[in-house]
Amino acid sequence: MTQPIKMPDTKLRVLIADDVQETRRSTRMMLAINPDVVVVAIASNGEQAVDLANQHKPDIAIMDLNMPRMDGLSAISKMMESQPDLACIIISAEKDNKTLRNAMSIGAREYLIKPFTVDELNMAVHRVGKIVKESRLRDAHADRLRKQREAYMKRLAHEYAKSRRTDDQALEVFEHLARNPDCEMRWLMNLAMLYVLRQKWGRLKLLAARIEQQEKAKAK
Repeated sequence: MTQPIKMPDTKLRVLIADDVQETRRSTRMMLAINPDVVVVAIASNGEQAVDLANQHKPDIAIMDLNMPRMDGLSAISKMMESQPDLACIIISAEKDNKTLRNAMSIGAREYLIKPFTVDELNMAVHRVGKIVKESRLRDAHADRLRKQREAYMKRLAHEYAKSRRTDDQALEVFEHLARNPDCEMRWLMNLAMLYVLRQKWGRLKLLAARIEQQEKAKAK
């Protein structure tokens, strides 16, 4: 089991899982020449691979199929429940099409037949790495847009609270902010006032319970 290695976010974080020590060692050595990769964890069975994936959040998992305690396909399915964007590369001595189809059906991106070469492994990592990096860019763009929208909505909320607006647009803004579990108390109080004015007693009851819960949590 390896410890997390702090590297720049541009590095592709890789987990290796194989029950054969020599394969684990040789796979890590093959990846050592790749400047875009950092190996964050190494597992000797599928169950350990799932635990390490939960701990270290790799971008890529290089998985053997036949491992003790949990086979590679089951481990990949488990890992992708919590990390749906995880890119998996299967390494196996099995060559039959059924196994390949099963691997791809659960989300594996590449399938390498043992023994594989340095070039074959790193090309596979390069291909799935492009997918990972594209996903990162999409996520970063979406996060930036979300933050910009939140900042804009807070500016509107500040203006509406200051001018004591109670129209539908003000209600929409305060309800939008309230969807955030960490919404500031002042916006919740403004929303409560709007519910009172509009006699939306059902919504007010739910909001009042939330406000009370947050105040109790803050007092602890």
